[in-house]
Amino acid sequence: MYFIGVDLGTSACKFLLMDERGEILNITSGSYDVEYPRPGWSQQNPEDWWRAVREGVPELLAGFDASQVAGIGCGGQMHGLVALDEKDQVIRPAILWNDGRTGEQVRFLNGEVGISRLLKLTGNIAYAGFTAPKLLWMRDEESELFSRIAHVLLPKDYLNHLLTGEYATDVSDASGMLLFDVERRTWSDEMLELCGLTPAQMPRVYESYEPIGTLLPEVADELGLPRGVVVAAGAGDNAAAAVGTGAVGAGTMNISLGTSGTVFIPTAEFASGVGDRIHSFCHADGAWHLMGCILSAASCNAWWVNDVLGTDDMAAEQAGIDGSSARADLPYFLPYLMGERTPLNDVNARGAFVGMSMSTTRSDLTRAVLEGVAFAVRDSVEIARSLGVDVTTSTVCGGGAKSRLWLQMLADVLGIELVLPTTEQGPGYGGAMLASVAAGAYPSVAACAGAIVGERERIEPKLELTAAYERRYQIWHGLYPALRDTFETMGARND
Repeated sequence: MYFIGVDLGTSACKFLLMDERGEILNITSGSYDVEYPRPGWSQQNPEDWWRAVREGVPELLAGFDASQVAGIGCGGQMHGLVALDEKDQVIRPAILWNDGRTGEQVRFLNGEVGISRLLKLTGNIAYAGFTAPKLLWMRDEESELFSRIAHVLLPKDYLNHLLTGEYATDVSDASGMLLFDVERRTWSDEMLELCGLTPAQMPRVYESYEPIGTLLPEVADELGLPRGVVVAAGAGDNAAAAVGTGAVGAGTMNISLGTSGTVFIPTAEFASGVGDRIHSFCHADGAWHLMGCILSAASCNAWWVNDVLGTDDMAAEQAGIDGSSARADLPYFLPYLMGERTPLNDVNARGAFVGMSMSTTRSDLTRAVLEGVAFAVRDSVEIARSLGVDVTTSTVCGGGAKSRLWLQMLADVLGIELVLPTTEQGPGYGGAMLASVAAGAYPSVAACAGAIVGERERIEPKLELTAAYERRYQIWHGLYPALRDTFETMGARND
């Protein structure tokens, strides 16, 4: 049997063909644009995602026996608001996970509704990227469009709807909407009412590994797939990546260096009362997890190298960097190019280089970008440690994990061992694994991960550098508080 994993990302949709032993047979991808209509705003046309599927799946299957495909599973960018009318037409461009337009709505939710109430209802507090603030923004700013909403979906759920005709989501993705009671794994009626919604507008909720249906006949024919292919509920990209790297069950952890950066820690039980410091969500394995998220990770490096330096050779930019030291005179970088989520929850936060001198070189600034992201990841790790989580090792995935310099720096900054899984295709691989469970090839997510996820290398921290990075981290950690008021003033002038 074959299984297709879909990684619905911010800049591209990637497709992976896997057999039941976990071997990756083929990978393809299709890109699309992101719209930035105003500073801090980020949106996308959902129809571009579907175009990528219609083009990408036949390309993926070229040269393979498509009749062997038994299931499809999607790992998708989280939090995005896809609003459909009663005719299933997209009402407006999807407001994405890294969009910061909802500052006023976040202040309303955390302030007037109250953090304690939000924690009781959903297990989490409001962040600008979450879906509920987006819906409130749409109600406040686009009332006519809001009144036309018949169905609220997340990005991957829009694809699943077009594949199956079903309105469905999974528990991991629903957790990031602030409309979902994470502990009880069901919609919060009170939060829906607060946002002007009814249960009828919300998709049916499944566990990530459960089938939501099979391909529509006309879709199967167009994609070149057999009728009867099972479509799994799938998962948010971070939960899917965790599955794909084997971060399943308590005692595991995964760090993703993708467009955003995440620290993902599976837990056996729901972590109550911590959602004001770190996300407390449902996991795709049937349990729960803690997650810290920084909005700009590998995207910082792409911005610096591609947009500022004007090159696409990231390896060359890193080649001259000395990773064997962490000198005190090196500059610092705040990676808040799209505002920040964990732990700042500040849509006005911005990127900044600090501490430059006449001796600062191009390589020093490139290094500062990598280090700043590593420090931001450490912020979430420190929150987990404060909650009693013993952080000693982690798998790592995402585009940033292709940089050996960055991986070693991350290991040194965190003072932990990093494990590189056999495959780097975290969300897509996890999606295919969920599809294999939905189709009956494996009895559980844990059984699937235990059977097919392997490791290819371990990176040990250099303890002498960990001590040097500790001193630099403490200085870096004081930069945002020193600039917070300035960022707020700048944000007010952009309104």
